[in-house]
Parts: sequence; C-alpha cells; structure tokens
Amino acid sequence: MLFEVWAPDADSVGLRLSGELRTMGRDPGRDGWWTAEAEASDGDRYGFVLDGGDGEEGGSDGGGAGLRVLPDPRSRRQPDGPDGESAVVDHSLFEWRSDWAGRGLPGAVLYELHIGTYTDEGTFDAAAARLGHLAELGVTHVSLMPVCPFPGTHGWGYEGVSLWAVHEPYGGPEGLKRFVDTAHGLGLAVLLDVVHNHLGPSGNHLPAFGPYFTETHHTPWGAAVNLDAPGSDEVRAFLLGSALAWLRDYRLDGLRLDAVHTLADGRALTFLEELSTAADALAAELGRPLPLIAESDLCDPRTTTPRESGGIGLHAQWNDDFHHALHTALTGESQGYYADFAEAPLAALAKTVTSAFFHNGTYSSFRGRTHGRPVDITRTPAHRFVGYAQTHDQIGNRALGDRLSAALSPGLLACAAALVLTGPFTPMLFMGEEWGARTPWQFFTDHTDPELAEAVRSGRRREFAAHGWVSDDIPDPQDPATRNRSCLDWNEPSQEPHARLLAWYRELIALRRALPDLHDPDLASVRTAHDEQARWLAYRRGDLRIAVNLGEKPATIPLGGGRRRGGGDRVVAAWEPVEAPGADGLLRLPPESCVVLTDG
Repeated sequence: MLFEVWAPDADSVGLRLSGELRTMGRDPGRDGWWTAEAEASDGDRYGFVLDGGDGEEGGSDGGGAGLRVLPDPRSRRQPDGPDGESAVVDHSLFEWRSDWAGRGLPGAVLYELHIGTYTDEGTFDAAAARLGHLAELGVTHVSLMPVCPFPGTHGWGYEGVSLWAVHEPYGGPEGLKRFVDTAHGLGLAVLLDVVHNHLGPSGNHLPAFGPYFTETHHTPWGAAVNLDAPGSDEVRAFLLGSALAWLRDYRLDGLRLDAVHTLADGRALTFLEELSTAADALAAELGRPLPLIAESDLCDPRTTTPRESGGIGLHAQWNDDFHHALHTALTGESQGYYADFAEAPLAALAKTVTSAFFHNGTYSSFRGRTHGRPVDITRTPAHRFVGYAQTHDQIGNRALGDRLSAALSPGLLACAAALVLTGPFTPMLFMGEEWGARTPWQFFTDHTDPELAEAVRSGRRREFAAHGWVSDDIPDPQDPATRNRSCLDWNEPSQEPHARLLAWYRELIALRRALPDLHDPDLASVRTAHDEQARWLAYRRGDLRIAVNLGEKPATIPLGGGRRRGGGDRVVAAWEPVEAPGADGLLRLPPESCVVLTDG
C-alpha cells in the first residue's frame, strides 16, 4: 500500500512499519509530500520519523532508543492514544448490514448524544444497545459529540486530536461503524460533531510536520488553524479530506461544525464554502443528503444562504438566540449573554419564533455593540435553524452542570418541550432531556499531563469564583466522579415524574411527524401573541395554535381574533386537562401548562 505524508520543511522522512524503519522519497508531483510503498495489513502499526527522529517523544521499540516516531496526521486509528503509533485500517473489511438511503433535515428531530456518558460503560456498543429508546421516542437524527482521539479515557471530545481517527476507549473505528449500522437499521440518521477551529493542548503533533497553525491570527486557543497563510492549501485539504472521510468511510449522514465563527479565514473563497461544495458533491455521488450544520454566534443568515445566492451554503445553523430567549423566559436568569433577553423575555421569544434571530442588527448590551443581520423569512426555510432548550454547552458550561430539570417544575419542562417541538425550527434535544433527567452534565477531563490537569482544574475554579461561586463547590474536572455523575440514569425513564414527561415528548414528536403544519418551513406565516406580565405566549402555525402559560396562575388567552370563520377549536394535546375556547374565543390555561389546538 502507499504511505504518504506532507512534511514540507523536512530534509528526510522515514516510515517505521511493524518495527522496521524504511526511507521515504519525495513525491515529484506534489511539493512537500513524501511517499513509500510497502506491504501492510489492517492493524499493522506505523509512524513517521522526521530528519532522523532525534528526541524522546514517540515510540522507541524496534527503532532505536530515543527515536522519535510520530503518528500519521491522517491516521485512521490510534490504538494506544494520540501519542502512540498509528495503525492501518482497511475500511473494506467491515460488513455493513443496513441498506440506508439517507435522511435530510426537513421534518427532522435531532438528539445530541455524548458517547462517554450516554451509558455508564461509555462505549459505542453500549450506546447502540440503547438506540431503540430513540427510535421509540421518534427522533430522526442522532447527533454525536466529537469522537476524535484525546489523551485519557473520558472527556467532552472538543480537545481531540488525530482528526481522521476514532477515540479508542469508545470502541475505535469498528465501534463507530457498528453504532452507525445499528442506527441505520432502526431508521436513525447519524450526524457527527467535528472541530476544525482548534486541536487539543495535548497529543497534537501536527506542528512537527508543517504549518498547520499560524501566528497571523490568534484565537481563544492560541495560534489559529492555518486557513489563509502560506501552506494553507494543504491544511484546507487536510481538513476537507477528514470531513469527507467521516461521511464516506463511516456512512455518517452529516456533520455539525463547531464554532465556525472562530475560524480565522481571510481568503476570498472561504474554507466553509469549499467544505459545503465538497459535501454537496459527495452527496450527489452517494445519492443521499449530507447536511452540514454550523454552530455560529454571528447571527448571520449568509451562513446558510445557498452559495448560488452569495452565501456560504451550509445547510443549517444552531440558533442560540432562540435558546437564550426561551431559557430566560423559563428561569428568569439575566447574567452574561442572557441580559440581552431578560428585559422582556416573552417578547424576545416571540421575535425569535417569527424572525429566527433576536439580534438582527440590534444593540447587544452583552457585546457592547450592534449585532446580527436580518433573515429574509420569505425566502429562508425554517428548517435551516436548529432550535433547542438545552445543549451540552448550555448545561455543561454552567458551574455545576445543572440541567433545567434541577430548577423547573415538570409543567415548565413540558412547556419548554412544546415550544421546541411545535416551533418552526428543526428541533434538537439533549440526551436525557426527554424524561427530565436529574443527573447533571458537568465539565470533565482526563488529562494525562499532571501540569495540564492542574491548569484546567484551577482555571475553571478561578473562572467561576470571579462570578461569585465558592471555588471548592466547583466540580473537579479531573475527578472520575465528575464524569460518573454525568452519566444518564436509565432507571429514571420508568419512574415518575420522568415517565409522564417522556410520554409528553413522544406525543409531541408524533404530532410533529403526523401534522404537516408542524414542519411547515414558512417562517413568514407564523403569528404570535404574548403577555409579558401574565407570562403566556401563543402562536399559530397553519390550522394549529400552540399556547404556553409559564406563570404560576391560570391564564386567560384571547384566541378569538385568529379563529377561522365557522371553525371549531379542538384540543390536540395538552399537558394538563383544558377545555377548548368557547364562543368568546378565550382559552383558559392552567398554570405552568401548555396546549396544542386545531381549528381545522
């Protein structure tokens, strides 16, 4: 097989394969590339030796004491972690069982899942054994948090390295394929979160090979990934190749792109445009949709505007404005970025439901400047925005990793579910949300470098101490108990009040699937009404009207003005028993409750 590596500054490159060191030659057709032909089979260990390999880093068995053997930047497997040698992976050996045609975003319901805490075991196989729950729930897409290798066993995955490989403690490449195959057999699509804006602080060997990073730009993680400085053509090709490999080799159904607003890219043709073009071409080749979903805090509709209309061409983006308005309305919190939404949270929520972004050229007190750009709601389908009440970020980045269920009543949790699952956006749930899981989801790490472990521990405690928390109350990210506390408790779904909430989620998802009005992409047709003081909000989608009462007292909601002449209202679903509006058009809704009505 052909072994190849880009190392433009090296004077010599060696291939160590199964303990034997071989010389690699320059590729005459590609500047900076080195190649070697050698017989190899699935599982064979190998690595690269640059300029003689002086140093103490990397493996040394069979290659001379102190020989620095580096893993392949395009390694498909790291059996001993990011610092060990790579292993050959023959993707053709896996026998796929499911004949899968793919599944697009229109009409989808997403479910964000972290392999390491979805079960106590924290493996692909253990998670796959629980996928039946998701099929019964009615979700359509499982959105996996990152699975690239990182040092240690447990972590969120956002400090991954080896961007073409799969974390070995989860089950490695074979485990991911088994998971995807099982999901497809149950009718579930699988998305994967990928991180292109930075690599983890430990186990990142890319700088030894070439200019993968640049000091031209600085990010919260240090030097930026090189997308526009000298050498960036190859860096882009590296990232594009990794993204397409996930979709092709693992039969994944799309990617979630982490924090694209932090990609420092000054080129006329941006990396994201290149990626969306390449993904669309692969989708056409494979005959199945491959959506790319951006995480972005820019509130910029150009992120998902088609390329032919002058946009970047990604297929959807997370809508944090909807989350922030909903969270503030539910909890009354006003710290940090919630301050922009706290003055009139119901009005903010109504604005996001009809306009997608709250910040669409408005002043942001949190940023101290105007922010965002309006969405053309007459031309932009609502499914391009992902709406949610909870995510890994919005839970895990809290001091204690507390979910909404730690502070809200079952009724308010039911209202949150109604707003997410009957709203105009592509809904997304965070694992365990559907039954009001009481387990927290905390920030945890497993850094093998003691100095880095201490820096992370003390840094997190300093961060929250500055906001008034007692530092000793902040969970230690390195303590295994922090990860263990974050694992779902699978006894909860069969117990009250969890079982009732789970049944409500199932009912709402079934309604979304059955009623075309609930996945109508027309944002311009959504009509809202609200009362800030009484704490209720109602909106209309086609023949359906959804009303939520977040207050502690019963609410009287005037719906008569929106009723069709001669139409009679009927309750489709309700958290608490409620009568349809009478001739006066008034809906009387119990406290902390919600209802779906139809007059069709």
